[in-house]
Amino acid sequence: MRVLVSGASGIVGYGILRTLSEAKFISLLVGTSIYDDSVAPAFCDVFVKAPHTQSPEYGGWLLSVLETYKIDVLIPGIEADMYFWNQNSCEIQGVGAFPLLNQSSLIELCKDKWIFYNKLLDSGVSCAIESSISEDFSKLASKFGPRILLKPRQGFGSKGIAIVTSAEEFEQHQKNSKAELMAQPVIGSDEQEFTTAVFCDGEGGYFSDITLRRRLSNAGFTDRAEVVSTDYFREAIDQLCALLHPIGPTNFQFRMSNEGPKLLEINPRISSSTSIRAAFGYNESVMAIDYFLNQKQPRPPAIKHGHAIRYTTEHIFYEDSIHI
Repeated sequence: MRVLVSGASGIVGYGILRTLSEAKFISLLVGTSIYDDSVAPAFCDVFVKAPHTQSPEYGGWLLSVLETYKIDVLIPGIEADMYFWNQNSCEIQGVGAFPLLNQSSLIELCKDKWIFYNKLLDSGVSCAIESSISEDFSKLASKFGPRILLKPRQGFGSKGIAIVTSAEEFEQHQKNSKAELMAQPVIGSDEQEFTTAVFCDGEGGYFSDITLRRRLSNAGFTDRAEVVSTDYFREAIDQLCALLHPIGPTNFQFRMSNEGPKLLEINPRISSSTSIRAAFGYNESVMAIDYFLNQKQPRPPAIKHGHAIRYTTEHIFYEDSIHI
């Protein structure tokens, strides 16, 4: 099996590459990134510098790389690639490569948090967080309380998210933001945030799952994590899967409130905690390739319990190309 992972210079991309290195059925790992000076080459057999996904030459470049390296499956490490591959899946499969993607309709729905919220609202899903796109701070404060969470309608991770407590802060954030913002109440506390990875069957059910209580870094990725039970979130996940029919690796992010778990967002892809999950026994990248290409249904893995801490380290590349 020959696999390409995009966004290989980022925590999702090289996390996927690290977990795939454990699979004996993979003969070649190709990593791509727009950055030619990154840690990515340390985790793949071949590194290829990529143009920006939005550039006119990206599509032709991608097909050429897939053909050159005879890629069997490609996995997105960044959202821009997920969206592009979703829209151009037929062309990609036309050169013999399989893009590892969730349901096309779910990918498109998750592009816009406001449209996604209204989908949940119309369905009566209990874990939806009340949201608004009103630009009147006083109305928002009367509805949500004095602390208001603002997030871009289109965005990922924690980029562009802010908590405001006054009309002045609200107006300043609106002025500085280039994106249309959606407002929500602040749910729970930083200590009550959870990320659940679920391997879904595309028919409203799922094969396996793992939940981490997490703390976010300033960059919006999981900084510390502890394995906890998924049982607290089972009802919400059942409702969401029945409504949206995700398939393959799907990431649900929750905060706990007095009314139970509330959904922060769904990532219809492998997310940034993937290497942590693999270390506890849940290797979703390997499971996904087995499922989509080898038609092998995932069995619930034996999950180890414990906690993880991310820290800064370095990878050395010597001039003679030998690295440690």
